Amino acid sequence: MIGLNIGGFGASFPGVLGTAVSKVCDLEIGRTGLLEDEARRAGFEAVTATVRSSTKAGYFPGNQPVTVKMIAQRGTGLLLGAQIVAGAGGAKRIDTAATALWHRMTVEEMISLDLAYAPPLSPLWDPVVVAARRTATLVRASG
Repeated sequence: MIGLNIGGFGASFPGVLGTAVSKVCDLEIGRTGLLEDEARRAGFEAVTATVRSSTKAGYFPGNQPVTVKMIAQRGTGLLLGAQIVAGAGGAKRIDTAATALWHRMTVEEMISLDLAYAPPLSPLWDPVVVAARRTATLVRASG
């Protein structure tokens, strides 16, 4: 940012979401935005949903489990954060949630995301979309 400004480009820092991925042995972990307790401490009434899915189509060899936790604001459904714990090939899905978060999408809007499907790479319904659908259902039920 400093270099761009010195060069006359007038850049400003837009902030960060805290998106990160890590790998421990065969376990992949990803996060973006606020954790559930961080959202509550920040004054949000949070609705959370956790779903379990898989990295590939269920019948495809090498299929690994994926758990997605999604946090949204009660009432508005605004996405506040997400976490993923997965086997090989799962954690980078956090980028989908990070993009939605950056663009201030609601979990209801995320249900309609057009994500790629191929049996060796994803189940028919991407785990992030499944988590968004479940979270949106809880948001609607909460108020």
